[in-house]
Amino acid sequence: MEKRPQVQAIVLAGGRGERLRPFTDDRPKPMVEVNGTPLIAYVFGWLVENGITSVVLSCGYRWEVLRAYLGDGSQWGFDIRYAVEPEPLGRGGGIRFAMQYLEPATSPANSGSFVVANGDNVVAIDLRAMLKRHTEAGAIATVALAPLVSARGIVETDDQDRILRFREKPQLPHWINAGVYVFSRAMGELLPVKGDHEDKLFPRLATEGRLYAYKTKNLWRTVDTAKDLADLTRELQGGLPIPCLKLGRDSPTPAHDEP
Repeated sequence: MEKRPQVQAIVLAGGRGERLRPFTDDRPKPMVEVNGTPLIAYVFGWLVENGITSVVLSCGYRWEVLRAYLGDGSQWGFDIRYAVEPEPLGRGGGIRFAMQYLEPATSPANSGSFVVANGDNVVAIDLRAMLKRHTEAGAIATVALAPLVSARGIVETDDQDRILRFREKPQLPHWINAGVYVFSRAMGELLPVKGDHEDKLFPRLATEGRLYAYKTKNLWRTVDTAKDLADLTRELQGGLPIPCLKLGRDSPTPAHDEP
């Protein structure tokens, strides 16, 4: 049987997580623990489930904490490379910088397309289906979209303003960017050297008809605040099924800088 080309991933792991302080005082946001496990372990567990074991970590702030936890990945069957930004480059600039660490697309063992994901989201998106959609569409970039869920409960009424029912945080008829992408290598010349790719590049690609969506209702959770952290911890303790890579080591507790 012919071996399928390996798809690589760039994981954005340089976030300072300002809204999660003090949890991020001594570690990057992807190393914040949820239910006793760093967020990055959930990301890697999801990648493994989707057959991806070649990863470039785009990092900067406290990147040595990630390296101390993950190493080169060889003991878990991963190939991990660290793209350490010389200065904060923004998400788009960080992806462009990290692309130089990918295996060449000309290699028959590697796919020309690659996945980009945030290192601080917990997801269960079907990457195989997303990659298939990207290839069939001939897209330069495909963005995973998740349903917009109301942050508050809503009240439904009839035309006489009688209350009919209450709905707790329902799904709304809109879609939002889930922070997971499939990019073709041609994106390398379009991404900003410094700055965010969603400010100008994505709108331009959409206008040109070159940006596609992959809609999914699979699990997707963001962890931006202490409340998000507490909510996800409760969900996990309640049995929420999330893939997680069991790394077999404790999360490091790095020393604080001397004042």
